[in-house]
Amino acid sequence: MSKIEKGSMNVYADLGITDAEEMLVKAQLATKIAEIIKLRKLTQIQASALLGMPQPKLSNMLRGRFRGISESKMLECLTLLGRDVQIVVKTASRSRKTGQVSVLFA
Repeated sequence: MSKIEKGSMNVYADLGITDAEEMLVKAQLATKIAEIIKLRKLTQIQASALLGMPQPKLSNMLRGRFRGISESKMLECLTLLGRDVQIVVKTASRSRKTGQVSVLFA
């Protein structure tokens, strides 16, 4: 029988990926972009035209292959899809020596 280990909240970190925090943020942004595209009933061709991105690149992003897409481009996609994006910088909690990046959707 396999031993079950409790993971962190970041599967990329659990897998030992070096840029795990960035990958998690991108995954969350891509999930939201996909959700909005589906909600608006856009085809990938329509969405790629709106976002100024080739359809194959959009398809890859929506499937979780977003290494060649910057967080900045993903934030731009959200604004082009009619969402406001706010970036808040605050002091890290005293229990941590370094800050962290998180994505919150309202």
